[in-house]
Amino acid sequence: MLYRWLTHLFRAGLMFTLTGSLVSIPAVYANKSDNSDNTEVLVAELAEDESVEDVEHSEPLRSSEPKAGNGKADTAQRSNEKAASQDKTPDSTAEPAVEEVAPNVDLKEVAPPPKPAEPAESEPSEPKETADQSKPTAQEADAATATDESGVEEAAKVTEPQKATSLKMLGSEVLPGTSTRLAWSPAIQIAGLSQPTPVLVVNGSKPGPNLCLTGAVHGDELNGIEIIRRTMYDLEPNKLSGRVIGIPIVNLPGFQQGSRYLPDRRDLNRHFPGSTDGSLADRIAHSLFENVIRHCDMLVDIHTGSLKRTNLPQLRADMNNPEVAELTRGFDRMAVVHSTGTTGMLRHAAVEAGIRSVTMEAGESLRIQEHQIKAGVNSLTSLMDKEGMISRMFVWGDPEPVYYDSEWIRAEHGGILFSETKLGAKVTEGEILGYVSDPITNAQHPIRASSNGRIIGMAVDQVVMAGFAAYHVGTEAEVPGE
Repeated sequence: MLYRWLTHLFRAGLMFTLTGSLVSIPAVYANKSDNSDNTEVLVAELAEDESVEDVEHSEPLRSSEPKAGNGKADTAQRSNEKAASQDKTPDSTAEPAVEEVAPNVDLKEVAPPPKPAEPAESEPSEPKETADQSKPTAQEADAATATDESGVEEAAKVTEPQKATSLKMLGSEVLPGTSTRLAWSPAIQIAGLSQPTPVLVVNGSKPGPNLCLTGAVHGDELNGIEIIRRTMYDLEPNKLSGRVIGIPIVNLPGFQQGSRYLPDRRDLNRHFPGSTDGSLADRIAHSLFENVIRHCDMLVDIHTGSLKRTNLPQLRADMNNPEVAELTRGFDRMAVVHSTGTTGMLRHAAVEAGIRSVTMEAGESLRIQEHQIKAGVNSLTSLMDKEGMISRMFVWGDPEPVYYDSEWIRAEHGGILFSETKLGAKVTEGEILGYVSDPITNAQHPIRASSNGRIIGMAVDQVVMAGFAAYHVGTEAEVPGE
């Protein structure tokens, strides 16, 4: 064994002399046999579980760490690498959560992608407008100084126009006058199977409020998805004051399966603002609320009727809240149903957090309905116009009433429901709204209105059982001044 070891050392060009038995020390020094030079050569000691063959034929471990070296060259190289890494950091004071500037995406031109030259043409004009606005006029310059009664000139405060700022969310920075697509992920799925939820953002070139639009919190409610798509893709960043953040599909797993619920069979709209240590629904709700909803000044959560029920385009809002009541006045041709909401609803949690919020109901689930979609887009356009976010030639329709009371009329017998009324129709007390037909006995059981009002929601014709909620009738408030 000793002979084999010495042979490999000689092959490696190492020559040494032994003056006794080998001693186990951290390093062994040997003298060269050349009489002209007495330089000592350092021979590394081998570990107990390795041999010379392993050392000769194994490749060095490649690591991202710079190899340790001696001399000024290694020190200079490390200094250059450190300086280069510091140069790559845009701003050491930036928020740690912001990793990169979001790209400017023209939402109207998805295919083909926008050309790089197109954004560059519009960029010079925006700073120019900002610069012109920041220059004081001659009258403002004259008013910049004022003389008090004692004859001492004082500098008057000149109010500069506010400028739009970047929006920092979801690890990205969205610059003013740009639109982009971000991604939100609760980060609680299986790592290899996680799928982020798209978030559309339009940051206007002028300052203003933040409007958030959420759709498909229930995965089978499709009308809201299309309402948000049309609204977002109709915006022009250079003409927008404020920001619009849209999440067309919040419950992405439910949407993919055509289900109202989450994979844990829970209703997401009963778990806001959520928690970090609760159920799957609690954790998803908490992630959405903290990462997106907290950025909102106004929130419109878009829904439809539940399975096999349809709703007249309407708002659900807490009319006892003055700020929420004022918000509802910005929606054109949209009836309002007073509802404080229940704990766990996104709208209720947002209002509790100081965010003006309403729920928009439009149509039925698992369907795309053009009339309801147009009504939703029209009302969102009117809201942005009233809030000063956009400026368009908008013709307001007649105001819709506010229904401070409503009730569901239920079937008293099982059978097949056949409606005699339509969604949005005005009804009087005792009026027949539909029949439940027994397919075996041929008995016809009428369903009558219990009060005067309007059909704001109803079930589509289907098989029903006793106790089934068939018609939702809204009653106008008889309050002076309303």
